[in-house]
Amino acid sequence: MNTSKSFYSDMTTGLFFVAGMLSFMSGQFILSTLLFGTASLTSNLNQPTPVHI
Repeated sequence: MNTSKSFYSDMTTGLFFVAGMLSFMSGQFILSTLLFGTASLTSNLNQPTPVHI
């Protein structure tokens, strides 16, 4: 199981989400929408793994 790749992906998603929440509370709605969209993309994209021949 690739725990390190999953951990980094989860940390990236969490950081984008927290930054989106903070920018939403401060009234920066365009930036928060961008950060929420980025968090959504990073949580749904599958990381490619190198092919070993």
